[in-house]
Amino acid sequence: MKDKMIIFTCVTIIIGFMVAIQFQTTKEPEVRDTRSTLELRQALTVEKERQKELNEALESQLELLYQLQQTEDVEPVMVEAIEELRERAGLTKVSGQGVIIDVTPYFDEFYEGGPIRSVPPYLLRMLVNELNINGAKEIAISNERIVSTTAIREANGVTLINSSRVTEFPLKVRVLTDDPEGLHHAIMSSQSREFFSYENLSIASTPINFVELPAYDRSLRVRHMEAVKED
Repeated sequence: MKDKMIIFTCVTIIIGFMVAIQFQTTKEPEVRDTRSTLELRQALTVEKERQKELNEALESQLELLYQLQQTEDVEPVMVEAIEELRERAGLTKVSGQGVIIDVTPYFDEFYEGGPIRSVPPYLLRMLVNELNINGAKEIAISNERIVSTTAIREANGVTLINSSRVTEFPLKVRVLTDDPEGLHHAIMSSQSREFFSYENLSIASTPINFVELPAYDRSLRVRHMEAVKED
């Protein structure tokens, strides 16, 4: 009976962690939502995809619970589950086929502004949303892995991702996907490309057979969950 309680506790912790990670957002909630209709539609689509992923994750954990109930040696199963959880959370390097997107400044003869220091956060959030909508599995901007708790914001006129300054050009966005060609064509014909041009930035996309993304190297903040001590 005690072994079953330990198994149930372990699986419950895993499910709780995945739920907490899935429902984190990429920025703090605002008192007044000032997003455009396009951004709201993109956000709705992303949330639907996130809900689908959550349901799949819960099914996976129920299968794990069944495996644990059927075996006496739970350690190998738990080690495999923890490694899968780390990969889902973005804590491991990943590689495979995908797309590399280069963002570079673009100036025509009518440009009268100053130098461009970095890509505005709203454009990067729009790009991430469109990538997710069109089949992206994992994303990294510059050397920063995009996870469900990633914040993309601005401080003193410079864009920060995961609290790191992102100021280099060309800015490289590396994406893993099962359909590199499809994602490439979707991005090159997307509305976000037009929005980038408004900020004097151009996008170039290249399908590639192998691309490697770095691991998220910071501590994940998990809210709304706390450890419960056994009586």
